[in-house]
Amino acid sequence: MVRRRFPPATLALVAVGLVAGGLWWWAVLRLLLVPGETGPVEGVMAAGGWGLSLLPVHVAASSGRPGALARRIGRTPWRRRWGAGSGPA
Repeated sequence: MVRRRFPPATLALVAVGLVAGGLWWWAVLRLLLVPGETGPVEGVMAAGGWGLSLLPVHVAASSGRPGALARRIGRTPWRRRWGAGSGPA
C-alpha cells in the first residue's frame, strides 16, 4: 500500500477551507431556521459566501505574457487586432 504524504501547507489550506465552509453553512442554516435570533455576523458570512460563488469561473491565472492564453487556444489577442477592422485575424 502506497502512503502519500501531503505538504503541511496543503493540509492547512484544506483545513481552513473546511472550517470556512462549515461556518458558512452554520450561518445559512441559522438564517433559515431562526431568522429572528440571527445577527449581522451571520448575514455577512452568508452573503460573503454567496458572493464568492458568483465569481466567474473563467478567471484563471495565465503565464503573465499578454496574449499567451490566446495564442495557446489559437486566437489572436485583442491588442493586436485593435483597429484592424472586422476581417479575419
